[in-house]
Amino acid sequence: MKKVVVVVDTQADFMNPDGALAVAGAGSLAAPMTAWLKALDSKDTAAVLFTFDTHFADTYLSSAEAQQFPIHCVRGTPGWHNVLDTAAVDPAIPAYRLEKGVFAMWEEPDLRVEPLADGASLDRDAFFRDLRAGGVEEAVVIGVAADYCVRWAIDGLVERGFRVTVPQALTRGIARPIDQVLEEDFAGKAVALG
Repeated sequence: MKKVVVVVDTQADFMNPDGALAVAGAGSLAAPMTAWLKALDSKDTAAVLFTFDTHFADTYLSSAEAQQFPIHCVRGTPGWHNVLDTAAVDPAIPAYRLEKGVFAMWEEPDLRVEPLADGASLDRDAFFRDLRAGGVEEAVVIGVAADYCVRWAIDGLVERGFRVTVPQALTRGIARPIDQVLEEDFAGKAVALG
């Protein structure tokens, strides 16, 4: 049975030690994450989706997020770019990107999933409905930050009927590690450490 992989916010501002909102230990994840992505097999992987935390300098200070964190991941800046080599994903596996302006990739209406290769963008909700309708029941989530954007990605996937696995070695949190997030926020739900 195939799975969908969601790679959450592996951007320079989070992953690099000198990033605007560097997540402790995230810098050491880039090489293992890339190797893990390279090892994915098209026989059991339906798609890979890379999310991008995306902000704008002229509106960030009025956002709810600005009350907790300094400005980061401003679209088009070096800190906004993905540190992973997306070309590591087998070309036989469809790969996509999703830009989001808040913690939860599900919250904003009308977000589009864009293919990394040629093709038309897709409605985010239709993208995940189509995966489920095609028999994809499992999602694997890696990335940062475990207690914010990763946590909300997991929540939405569970709500949409996916079983979720989170490889502990490929996730870092800001204040809470992923094992604590799963224990406190997902007890009794279809979520497991991998």
